[in-house]
Amino acid sequence: MQKIIVVGGGAAGMMAGLVAAKQGAQVTILEKNEKLGKKLYITGKGRCNLTNASEPDVFFGNISRNPRFMYSAFDAFDNRAVISFFESLGVRLKTERGNRVFPVSDRSSDIISSLQRALKRHGVTVRLCTQVKGLCTCADPKIGEKSDSKKDRRRGRITGVRLSDGRVLEADCVIIACGGLSYPATGSTGDGLRFAEETGHSVTDCRPGLVPLEVLEPEAAFMQGLSLKNVTASFLLGKKLLYKEFGEMLFTHFGVSGPLILSGSSYVSKYLPEKQITLSIDLKPALSVEQLHKRLIRDFSEEPNKQFKNVIPSLFPAKLVPVMIGRTGISGGKKVSEITREERCRLAEETKAFRFTVTGTRGFDEAIITQGGVSVKDVDPSTMRSKLVEGLYFAGEVLDVDALTGGYNLQIAWSTAYAAGTAAAKEP
Repeated sequence: MQKIIVVGGGAAGMMAGLVAAKQGAQVTILEKNEKLGKKLYITGKGRCNLTNASEPDVFFGNISRNPRFMYSAFDAFDNRAVISFFESLGVRLKTERGNRVFPVSDRSSDIISSLQRALKRHGVTVRLCTQVKGLCTCADPKIGEKSDSKKDRRRGRITGVRLSDGRVLEADCVIIACGGLSYPATGSTGDGLRFAEETGHSVTDCRPGLVPLEVLEPEAAFMQGLSLKNVTASFLLGKKLLYKEFGEMLFTHFGVSGPLILSGSSYVSKYLPEKQITLSIDLKPALSVEQLHKRLIRDFSEEPNKQFKNVIPSLFPAKLVPVMIGRTGISGGKKVSEITREERCRLAEETKAFRFTVTGTRGFDEAIITQGGVSVKDVDPSTMRSKLVEGLYFAGEVLDVDALTGGYNLQIAWSTAYAAGTAAAKEP
């Protein structure tokens, strides 16, 4: 019977352990927290957006780093399979806007509980409050003397793990599924990345991903709490368009956040803070510039004696009104009949390109995911097996693969965990 240790009891760890156990392996999950699924509990604002029901082309279009690496794993355990899997565990699911899939109860605890029951049913041993300090390896006799050491980076075979109290637990295979660096309060403190580096694997530069952004202009703080819906956000590096999408965003005391911003951060963070990025917000994306001019002319002509500050609330939320007055330079007390064509053009320009200077990202404690991780060049994409250490596997956020918001990142966790659990249970 294959003896497998899974390091990390989050989404990927629980799935990998369960899959391996269902195939007859003896599985132990080691979790340093006091409970399983601590980060999973807060995903989707506590509702757990567990996958996305979109077609494969849409799914891969939303993976921002190394999408090709996911082809085999997704094919073996795709979003439809994930939905069927949780339904088979008795969790009723629903699909919302953007094909986001949630439990009907809107409780992430239902997902965690269903996995815990399944782990118990299949005899998986779960050890909580147990921290792994390192991996144990030995020389592998299969690495012969003819190996060219300059090209062959193989480092032997896994034999187990070393715990924080000095004890060693032996295993035939070890699956690293302890996350990245985001939300360190949930236990994601980069342990898996350190284990990978200590065993010779390359780890790419890690940055906060799906994270709020800081901006230069103080107007953002003035508008703190203002949520803009049905706007288009464009991120530009000079004249180069990095990302553009329609949706919802939020102003904060430090800058901007919300779904549009979090997704955009995946495309701009690598340039920050060395380079400044321009965020351009189209406040009226449903109107062309010509249509917007016609609307302004119509609104102004209907009440020509009304002051500008009393007319534009029909166009913008209250918190945005003084900012637009300031940016256009149009006096709030000016009658709209006296507004010049040049002033109207400035108003239209600000409406279609409401700009802010992005100076940086918030930290890992506010990031949903980690961008970067164990290099996919060191991992077999079909099995998640290390190419350097026999018997070692990786799953979930520890890998250098990430996606936009909408359930895609959890799907990556499920798919990579399924591949790792399946292959580890069959390890020769």
